[in-house]
Amino acid sequence: MSDFVEDKNLEEVTEQEEVKETEETATEEVAESTDSQEEVKQESSPMTTMEDALDSVREIKVGDTVMADVLAFDDSDQVRVAIKESGGLEGVVPKNELSNTRIEEASEVVNIGDEIELVVLKPIKDKENGNFLLSKKRVDAKKVWEELQEKFENNETIEAPVKNVVKGGLVVDAGVRGFVPASMVEDHFVEDFSQYVDKTLEFKIIEIEPSENRLILSHKEIARQEREKKRQERLAELKEGETVQGTVARLVNFGAFIDLGGVDGLVHISRIAHEHVNKPSDYLTPGQEVDVKILSVDEEEGRISLSIKDTLPGPWDDIEEKAPAGSVLDGTVKRLTTFGAFVEVFPGVEGLVHISQIAHEHIATPNDKLTEGQEIKVKVLSVNPEEQRLSLSIKALEEAPERQESEQTFRPEKEANKAPAQNKARRNTKRQAPQNQVEDTPDSSFTMGDLLGDAFSKLNFDDQD
Repeated sequence: MSDFVEDKNLEEVTEQEEVKETEETATEEVAESTDSQEEVKQESSPMTTMEDALDSVREIKVGDTVMADVLAFDDSDQVRVAIKESGGLEGVVPKNELSNTRIEEASEVVNIGDEIELVVLKPIKDKENGNFLLSKKRVDAKKVWEELQEKFENNETIEAPVKNVVKGGLVVDAGVRGFVPASMVEDHFVEDFSQYVDKTLEFKIIEIEPSENRLILSHKEIARQEREKKRQERLAELKEGETVQGTVARLVNFGAFIDLGGVDGLVHISRIAHEHVNKPSDYLTPGQEVDVKILSVDEEEGRISLSIKDTLPGPWDDIEEKAPAGSVLDGTVKRLTTFGAFVEVFPGVEGLVHISQIAHEHIATPNDKLTEGQEIKVKVLSVNPEEQRLSLSIKALEEAPERQESEQTFRPEKEANKAPAQNKARRNTKRQAPQNQVEDTPDSSFTMGDLLGDAFSKLNFDDQD
């Protein structure tokens, strides 16, 4: 019995060992199968990568935008590039297609190894120079036009440097070529535009048409806004009665406009000098620096009234030293009136020559002896600085005519001869008297009453009763 049990146990152990061997064999077969599949997969992998590579090669057409790596610069300073995702195609970028602005060397824009975006212009027949002719500046220009269009639609401004002056205006570099008409550069007349070259200004986009490469800009509105802002700030700083320095901006017939730093004020022609001013250009030139006194400031109207002559020494200052009584001065006849002539002896200083002081002889009007603008010499009779009056004389510098001296010499003799003439006239009258007239003399025995009495006695008074 015990032998039977031992045999049975032995058989069971043997069976378990066989099952274990079978499982190990199966595991090895599965592993071998898996390895075989991986080998097959590895063998087929290169074929899949080549298919993917062929699918990734794109067809290049004119007008396409491509990415490329800079390979080298050739003798003509052209840029050779390798077009990405093209299956090894190459292209060339001429120097004039690198930038919208003028450059001397291609290296100013790109370097070897740079990745750049290009647009295909056309295929090249000569494959030695690459497969396609490409352009960088046109890609850049396209982006710039898109940005400019967006700014134009949003009413935004741009900044750009002025490159040169052409007939009719300015050329600016806004990433693309922009043009500023002469009438849109400033809000006032500009004679010389060369002052703007290489300056960066702010512009407003007036017109944009990418398809025609047309970009019209204006600085005029910007200049007006800047001027108005500065003007308001400067107006608030200026105070009436102050003396400030300014620059003559421009001259007009009625005066001069003075730039006070962002705001212009007017000096009326009557306020340029103490003397009479015919033309502002006789005293001032554009760009000249002058001191002016602020007469008034109107912030609402934006007007400033100025004076130059109020900053200058008064013409009547020290007049008693310049023109003391008894001195002889040169003068110019400025005005003639019925009572005399006004003569300017210093700029802004006029004195009166009364009509009685013009000549020794009697004259009806000053015009008989003088004309306006005539240069004469005058003698100062009196000075009144407080009332700003000068009394002058012309005849005091002239000798009296001889005829008047002889009249004065013989006047007593004429007066002495008057009495004999009058006595002679009386004698002639007495000779012509009536014979019945009786002289009332002491020798006469008849009186006037006696003569009249006889006459009265003959009258008849009965009618009165």
